[in-house]
Amino acid sequence: MFDSVMAARAASEALRRFHPKALVNKPILFCLWVAAVLASLEALLGAAISGVAPLLAWQLTGWLWLTLWFANVAETLAEGRGKARADSLKANLSQLQARKVTGLDDTEGQWVAAPSLRRGDIVLVKAGETIPADGEVVAGIASVNEAAITGESAPVIRESGTDRSGVTGNTLVVSDRIYVEVSAEPGQGTLDRMIALVEGAKRQKTPNEQALDTLLVGLTLIFLLVVATLPWFLGYNGSQVPRLYLIALFITLIPTTIGGLLSAIGIAGMDRLVKLNVIAKSGRAVEAAGDVRTLLLDKTGTITFGNRMADAFIPAPGVDKARLAEAAALASLGDNTPEGKSILVLAALPGCEEAPGDEVVAFSAQSRLSGLDRGGQRYRKGAVDAVLRHLGLAAGEAPEPLMQAVDAIARQGGTPLLVCQGQSLLGAVHLKDIIKPGIKARFQALRALGIRTVMITGDNPLTAAAIAAEAGVDDFVAEATPEKKLAYIRQEQQDGRLVAMCGDGANDAPALAQADVGLAMNEGTQAAKEAGNLVDLDSNPTKLLDVVQVGKQLLVTRGALTTFSIANDLAKYFAILPALFVAAYPQLGVLNLMHLASPQSAILSAIIFNALIIIALVPLALKGVSLKGSASALLRRNLLLYGVGGLVVPFVGIKLIDLAISALGLV
Repeated sequence: MFDSVMAARAASEALRRFHPKALVNKPILFCLWVAAVLASLEALLGAAISGVAPLLAWQLTGWLWLTLWFANVAETLAEGRGKARADSLKANLSQLQARKVTGLDDTEGQWVAAPSLRRGDIVLVKAGETIPADGEVVAGIASVNEAAITGESAPVIRESGTDRSGVTGNTLVVSDRIYVEVSAEPGQGTLDRMIALVEGAKRQKTPNEQALDTLLVGLTLIFLLVVATLPWFLGYNGSQVPRLYLIALFITLIPTTIGGLLSAIGIAGMDRLVKLNVIAKSGRAVEAAGDVRTLLLDKTGTITFGNRMADAFIPAPGVDKARLAEAAALASLGDNTPEGKSILVLAALPGCEEAPGDEVVAFSAQSRLSGLDRGGQRYRKGAVDAVLRHLGLAAGEAPEPLMQAVDAIARQGGTPLLVCQGQSLLGAVHLKDIIKPGIKARFQALRALGIRTVMITGDNPLTAAAIAAEAGVDDFVAEATPEKKLAYIRQEQQDGRLVAMCGDGANDAPALAQADVGLAMNEGTQAAKEAGNLVDLDSNPTKLLDVVQVGKQLLVTRGALTTFSIANDLAKYFAILPALFVAAYPQLGVLNLMHLASPQSAILSAIIFNALIIIALVPLALKGVSLKGSASALLRRNLLLYGVGGLVVPFVGIKLIDLAISALGLV
């Protein structure tokens, strides 16, 4: 998980964070720093004043400082994993130049420094030039290489007036030229947000982190009051406890484990999001993703591949299937749509291509037909009503078995096409929405976590129901409009469920803004990107599934380690409380369940374990807790593993450390 260079850099950076200014926003670690400073003063005073042997005093002090260092290392290791990404992004923020124009009729413009651009400025970018800032294409069409942002080398098309009008700064125009209206002020572009996201020092705490901080601070204040009043209670029977022991008691009482790992968990979660090429406008969106109960997904591009593909040839009565396949292939030579090309693939006829003298009839949206005239024969293929109209037939005049097959295709969620040769109907082609491989299994995994999946589609209810059943979604919204999407989201929220959705068009903006988690596509319109609270740089709608799992894993990891930390503290009480008070109250000796060698050994063992458990849990904090299984199974497993485990591990660990201390004569 870590290389030696990263570990060395994290260790060095952790030392620099010993300054109280770096810890003041982390209450538990700040208390640990104060305790370490007070312990150092006690050790300097010597045994005569502190009442603790110098060797033990310095060991306790050293381990308190090590505990703080380990907590800082956990945070710097988490930040270090994203530092390489941040450095790479900073390198991309070079001093770009921009051709600023006065309007869309200005073809020359004036060269200015890219950082001087403001929102609303218009720049002209030609082939071979770098887009200087985030914006929206307001005129033109171009092929853009976005490898600097997405890592994908294949160019993408960006065009004004479409849902693919959004462009990102520091990407390269490969061909043609475009006019871009700048949409981000300096320092607020996509690259700047990515850098801020991976640099943990600038990361704001999320609401759940703030709530957990409040709980931890409350527990700390309670334990501080307990420790501060102990000398007065013990004074009634003439007993005294050295101040250094009270400091050690305080540190073992407060939840230092989760306090030391809390920042690392949050940073690691954001780092996982950055690796997905998703930009979060705030940590609140990531946490909301973890609590999402309803997931709205567009059918096209998310559940299906987006283009319907030929799945089967269905011949009319008395027609050979091979003849139908040949006619369909010939009629598709003039159809350059993905559907037309898929018919050629399904027919698999070697040498099926235009010949001299052929007259190709290209597919058009108006005719909804394509075809080929060869040797006096006319081959046509197209929509059912278009082919029947071409033949001069009414629906009732076509062969009944063939029309029944056409109706069956529609009921199954497919699109039927008819094929004819001359005046003869040869049969139908079944165009099918191809469900993405593995998508059904992903929906099942989300369902196990208590998340409902809802398919959004413009198809009619019959087609939508068939595709929804095949994909395995829980519900669907057919003939969807922006108003329908918005109403559905509001209804879900009124029922107490958090909703996530993705979109790229201006018509998606209201729903993206209403949803608790709105994932906008980077290639989409500026309105969509401003409405959403997450932006996917790869413009891949299925990424929403990954975002939800990242958010869920973040919350589960934080909850699991909080459970472990509190259970951990309960076990440590059995080590240190009898050691501190057995002299004043011998009856407390029955609590020495571990039969530790001496009170001094017990105190030192508890402090050492308190430090080592933080560094031992760093890999888990950074990797995250596994989400396998249903929500109830996950809860049971985590309670067993991190609740019961949090009770058992300290008993074993402290006992082993005590044996080592006694054997080495350290007390």
